[in-house]
Amino acid sequence: SIMASDNRDSTNNPKLNNKPLTPKAVESKLKENKKNWFGPSPYVEVAVDDQSKKTEKLATVIPLIFRVWSHQTLKADFLLGVATLDISETLKSNDMKLSEVVQILQLCSDQDNTDVVGDLSICLDGVQVDPETFASQRVDQNGRMYYVDHIEKKTSWNRPDSLPSGWERRVDPMGRVYFVDHISRTTTWQRPTQESVRNFEEWQHQRSQLQGAMQQFNQRFIFGVRHGLPNKEFDPLGPLPHGWEKRTDTNGRVYFVHHTSRMTQWEDPRTQGLLNDKPLPEGWEMRFTVDGIPYFVDHNRRTTTYIDPRTVFVFQQLSMPQHIKITVTRKTLFEDSFQQIMSFHPQDLRRRLWIIFPGEEGLDYGGVAREWFFLLSHEVLNPMYCLFEYAGKDNYCLQINPASYINPDHLKYFKFIGRFIAMSLFHGKFIDTGFSLPFYKRILNKPLALKDLESIDTEFYNSLIWIKDNNLEECGLEMFFSVDKEILGEVTTHELKPDGGNVLVTEENKEEYIRLVAEWRLSRGVEEQTQAFFEGFNEVLPQQYLQYFDAKELEVMLCGMQEIDLVDWQRHTIYRHYARSSKQILWFWQFVKEMDNEKRMRLLQFVTGTCRLPMGGFADLMGSNGPQKFCIEKVGKENWLPRSHTCFNRLDLPPYKSYEQLKEKLMFAIEETEGFGQE
Repeated sequence: SIMASDNRDSTNNPKLNNKPLTPKAVESKLKENKKNWFGPSPYVEVAVDDQSKKTEKLATVIPLIFRVWSHQTLKADFLLGVATLDISETLKSNDMKLSEVVQILQLCSDQDNTDVVGDLSICLDGVQVDPETFASQRVDQNGRMYYVDHIEKKTSWNRPDSLPSGWERRVDPMGRVYFVDHISRTTTWQRPTQESVRNFEEWQHQRSQLQGAMQQFNQRFIFGVRHGLPNKEFDPLGPLPHGWEKRTDTNGRVYFVHHTSRMTQWEDPRTQGLLNDKPLPEGWEMRFTVDGIPYFVDHNRRTTTYIDPRTVFVFQQLSMPQHIKITVTRKTLFEDSFQQIMSFHPQDLRRRLWIIFPGEEGLDYGGVAREWFFLLSHEVLNPMYCLFEYAGKDNYCLQINPASYINPDHLKYFKFIGRFIAMSLFHGKFIDTGFSLPFYKRILNKPLALKDLESIDTEFYNSLIWIKDNNLEECGLEMFFSVDKEILGEVTTHELKPDGGNVLVTEENKEEYIRLVAEWRLSRGVEEQTQAFFEGFNEVLPQQYLQYFDAKELEVMLCGMQEIDLVDWQRHTIYRHYARSSKQILWFWQFVKEMDNEKRMRLLQFVTGTCRLPMGGFADLMGSNGPQKFCIEKVGKENWLPRSHTCFNRLDLPPYKSYEQLKEKLMFAIEETEGFGQE
C-alpha cells in the first residue's frame, strides 16, 4: 500500500479559484504483481487532463489522472495502474467545495480500462484557476506523457518551466540556443530553472566568502604606524636545551654545538630544530658553502641544489628552470586562466609560477599562487559552466557532469581543467573542493570496483547487491542487459552488450550484468570528457609519476586536511624573539583554543595563505623555499596590527599589553585585510 508519507505526488499543486488544490494519495491496494516485487518503492504521479505531473495552473476545471508507478533503480519505472477523477462532478456533489474530501478510485490497467488492478484512495483539499500555455505534448508507447521543445530539439518528462524573472532565451548565428541573464548581464548555455538560479546564488555567496578569506595574502602591511623595529640586545628565547652550547667562530658567526651527538649546526635549536637526520638518497652528499650554508650534490646527475632531496616531492625531477607569468583579474578569473594556461606549452607549466592580479601590489613567493589555485578551483564549480556536479544529494564531492555537452566548448574546458589539476599536484598547491573517490582512482589509473559505487550512489549500489544476493528466477524479476539514463530530462537506453535489450539476465549471467552495469554507472555519459581531462593532465604530469599513491593520499595531496589539530599546531610552531612561555604566546594559544574550526582556518589562511594542510599536518607545512614551520615573531609596537608573510608561514605579532588587545588586533587583521602589500 501507499501511505501519504510515502507518495511522490506532483510538487506543484493545481489551483482553482486562486486556492491551491492539494491531491494526496492516502492508500492504494494493489493486486499481486511480480514486476512490482523489485524496486525501492511505488509512487503516485498526478496529471491534469493528461498534461503534466508538475502542473501549476489550470485553465478550466478538468480531470485529474493518477498513475501508480513502481520505482526501478536500474530500469525505467513500471506503470502499475491508472485512475481518473472528474473534479467537476466531485465539486457538484460537494457543494462546489473541496475540503478533506476523500474519493476511492478504481486503478485500471493502462492497456485495458476494464481490467481493475486495485483501489486508490485520494484526499482532495482546496480549489483553483489561471491560464497556462503548455509545451507541445506527446505520448510514448507506454502511455506516458512527455514534452517536445521544438527550439532546442529535446524531449523531457516534465513540462518545461517558464524562465526565471530577468532571463531571456536567444539563438546565436549558428542556431545554438543560449540564455541571457539581464540582471547579472551574463550568458549561459544551460537552461536556467528556479533551482539552478538558487544554486548559482549559493555559489556566488560561497565565492564572496572564499575571496574574503583568501585575500589575506603575501606581505600584508596593515599596522598603524610604520616605524623601525626595536633593536634590543637580549635573547628572549631563553636558555638552550640540555646538551647545547652557543659559540662564535673567528668571523663572528654564531653556531651551536650539540655535545651529546658531537654535532654542530648553524640553526638555533630553539627555533629551527636539528638538521634532518634521515639518510640522503643514494648518490647524494651534503656540503657547506664558505658562509656555512648547506647545499646538496647529486653525483648521479652531477648537479647541485640548495633544496634538501629528502624533502623533494617524487615528480620534482620534471621541474623546469625560470618562471612563467600568469596575469588574471578576479572578475574574469576562469576566462583569463583558461586563455593563458592553454596558450603555454605544457612543459612550461612546470616552471615556477608568477601569478599577477593587476592593481594589487605584491611579489609572488608562493602565496599569490596559492590563492589563484584555491579561487580558480572553486570557479570550476560555477553551475553556469555545467562542467561538474555533486556526486549525490548528501555527497558534495565532484564528478563530471554528463550534461556538460550543453556547453559547446566543454571538451576544451576539461582539457584545461586537466592541466590545472596536474599543475596543482606538481606545484604542491591545494584546491578548494575535492573529487569523488572513483575520480581519484581514475587519475591514478587504478581499476574501479563495485564497492566504489557505494560512495557516489548508495541506492544504485544496494540494488546491485540485492541482485547479487537474491535468486532472480524465484523473484520472477525480468531484467535485460540494458539500462535507461536521463540527462536534462531526456531518457535514452544504453545496451550493456551488443543487442543487450534482448538478452535476459539470469542466475548464470548476473555476475556479468552486475560488472557491466557498475562500469556503466561509474562512467556513464562522460567518456569524452574524461578523455579530454586526462589529455590535459598527462601533458603536465604523466600519470606514471603517481603510481606510488593511493586514492586517499591523492585526495589529501590535492585538498589538504580539513580539521585543524591544535596540539599538532602548537607542537610544530617555532618562535623568534619570543619564548614558549612569553605571555603574548600564551595569550595567542588561548585565543586559538577559544576559536571554532572555521575561525582557526581563517587564521591559518591569514598566515600561510591556505586553510589546508599537507598529509603530515603542521610538521610538513611548506613555504616558498621548501619545508617551513609555522612561525611567530615579535615585531613592531603594541599599537601596530599583526602582519603576515604567507610565503614564509610567519606571523609578525607585536608585544601587546593584554589578552583583550591581542584578541582585538588579531580578529581585525584576520577579518579586514584585503589584497597584497609589498615590503
